[in-house]
Amino acid sequence: MEYTIFLEGVHKSYGPVHALNGIDLQVREGVFYGFLGPNGAGKSTAIKLMIGILYPDAGRIVINGYDVRTDIIKIKASVGFLPEQLNLYERLTGREYLSFIGHMHGLTSDMVKQHSKELIELVDIEADKLIDQYSLGMKKKIALAAAMIHKPRLLLLDEPFTGIDVISTRRIREVLLTLTKEEKVTIFFSSHVLEIIEKLCTEIAIIHKGKIIKAGEIEKLKREVGREGTTLEDLFLGLIAESDAGSIASKESVEPTPGENIG
Repeated sequence: MEYTIFLEGVHKSYGPVHALNGIDLQVREGVFYGFLGPNGAGKSTAIKLMIGILYPDAGRIVINGYDVRTDIIKIKASVGFLPEQLNLYERLTGREYLSFIGHMHGLTSDMVKQHSKELIELVDIEADKLIDQYSLGMKKKIALAAAMIHKPRLLLLDEPFTGIDVISTRRIREVLLTLTKEEKVTIFFSSHVLEIIEKLCTEIAIIHKGKIIKAGEIEKLKREVGREGTTLEDLFLGLIAESDAGSIASKESVEPTPGENIG
């Protein structure tokens, strides 16, 4: 099986800090995939590695069949990326911004015009208003439209729902569901909003302290817990607590007792 996302033994450190410590991850085509973890777990680092903003210290990353070390241009041409911290050209209108991004991807003027028209209607933005006059929700929607302008096979979304209102959240959810169901786009996104992930995603991976501690279909993971009525929040908090307890036990098992000669 060819995976849209394939990570094997991926490591990434920032000096003495191990952001990712040998993670493995496989995501199939057309899946709405959630990436969960506490703050500082390594979620944003993993996404930046997939898009080529960062490079791994070790391990293998293949996106849409392309290796990140040798085919990064092809990866960027086949992936749309929505970062948590938006960096938009705010003195452009929404329509001008989409045109700029479309031409940067090498689309023809006719393609840019057609794709922009479709996306403006899809995400419901005020296309002829300057971006610096947009609300945060509207800025998220224009950034999402820009990530989709070249019709990517994979969307990587880092906290797409942070700080936006209920109406914008619902619209973005509707757009993303349309992409997976009708166009078979793979969507991989990190979020702290477990309720949204439970509504949208069929599969998840939970990362903690640079390691993936659990991955798979949400309902299957719930059944493994063995309790009726288990929510994603219950599952998430239970696995994080279990991982922390295991780390403490492992540390204690290798620490010498006072006065012990360890050679």
